[in-house]
Amino acid sequence: MKIRYFTDTDTALIEFSNESILETKEISENLYIDLDRKGNLVSMTIEHAREKANISEVSYLQMEKIVAYQ
Repeated sequence: MKIRYFTDTDTALIEFSNESILETKEISENLYIDLDRKGNLVSMTIEHAREKANISEVSYLQMEKIVAYQ
């Protein structure tokens, strides 16, 4: 996954795969998703990212599977 932030346009681009984009769908006024030919998510674009997605604070936390012991 790659996250790119363009300060000049306040736009965030989150890339989930390198597949070719077949279709772009507008989810809301500031959120767009790109889909491949199988309908899988390729990328997401967030316009006005500072206001809409708090892009100034990005963190990553990998959660491990919790095994319950009986």
